[in-house]
Amino acid sequence: MPAFIAPAGPEPKPLVRLDRVGKRFANGTLALHDMSLEIGEHDFITFLGPSGCGKSTALRLLAGLTRATAGKLTWAAHRTLGASRTDRELGFVFQEPTLMPWSTVFDNVFLPLRLSGITRAQADDTVRDALAMVGLTRFAAVYPRELSGGMKMRVSIARALVTHPRLLLIDEPFAALDEMTRSKLNNDLLAIWKEHRFTVIFVTHSVYESVYLSNRIVVMAPRPGRVVQEIPIDEPYPRAAGDFHVSSRYNDHVKRVQRVLHATMDGVAVDH
Repeated sequence: MPAFIAPAGPEPKPLVRLDRVGKRFANGTLALHDMSLEIGEHDFITFLGPSGCGKSTALRLLAGLTRATAGKLTWAAHRTLGASRTDRELGFVFQEPTLMPWSTVFDNVFLPLRLSGITRAQADDTVRDALAMVGLTRFAAVYPRELSGGMKMRVSIARALVTHPRLLLIDEPFAALDEMTRSKLNNDLLAIWKEHRFTVIFVTHSVYESVYLSNRIVVMAPRPGRVVQEIPIDEPYPRAAGDFHVSSRYNDHVKRVQRVLHATMDGVAVDH
């Protein structure tokens, strides 16, 4: 299989731009300060940093689930994110699957389309395509209580993908899973991303996972959260096929990211 290399060449216009974005909560807590970042088409970006550094807050700002108190978020073509984008341009996978226990797998995945006014009959092919993406075609009529943790997370991913979003936000979805399941889901996610060419912003605490998945890692400082350094991972995809995770190059990337992360937590400047 030919290698797929993350976007290169002329810089495309960003899909999303954060310009000195800040977020202060009603209790006075400053979660984000002066966060600036450009997110391109078909990027796979990971937000990496210690607990409380604002990774999930940044994701929620991008999703329009909370509002910035400073700065500006802009969507492609300079449209203000959250104001003129449609919800179907964006998918969100939360830390927990958050499935409706009284509904089948099919109906859980159908939910975003149902809420946008599409009938079950109209959505049938689209929902089944989303289930096929995550390997759950045979489980459409099954209820969440009959699924393993990894399968529930697959349903959550299918639900986020069913609207064919341009931007997929993923908030630490695999942390509670065993290592084998986590590895399989990482590879499946990369395969779906490569085929359907949406943009991913992924939150994790794992340096190893961030290096394996991303074409760019955004290291964030402890509160107030902000971008300390962007680290490119210039390695071809598919990474599983080339045993990237056992290569010396992978270890070199991991060491570099760990060095930046530890220096960030200690408040020490790191050379680019």
